[in-house]
Amino acid sequence: MNLSTYETVKNTDANVWFEIAKESDFPKNGGVCIKYKDKQIAVYNFTRKGTWYACQNLCPHKLEMVLSRGMIGDEGGIPKVACPMHKKTFSLESGENLNGDLEAIAVYPVKIEKGIVYVGFSE
Repeated sequence: MNLSTYETVKNTDANVWFEIAKESDFPKNGGVCIKYKDKQIAVYNFTRKGTWYACQNLCPHKLEMVLSRGMIGDEGGIPKVACPMHKKTFSLESGENLNGDLEAIAVYPVKIEKGIVYVGFSE
């Protein structure tokens, strides 16, 4: 898998909304991995903040598909995910590496309609 496969999509640029599952299928304050074409995407139900997030599942540190299993939390008001392998942290809003030693990860918009979770992609 290649990091160039992933590119951040802004809500306004999403022209494909991929249906994932029902809200109730997601763990509270946790993530799951979904597959969209050749991408693995981590989707988080951040119930403590009342918000949903999505990002690439590929951690740029060791190129492992593990971010969906990472711990989510807050760093100075910034929602983040920590890689479960080496604890590298990334903003769930911008994708920025909060440790400052890696490139950013791609983030994707999430919307909920009638209890169904969708992730936005640009094609």
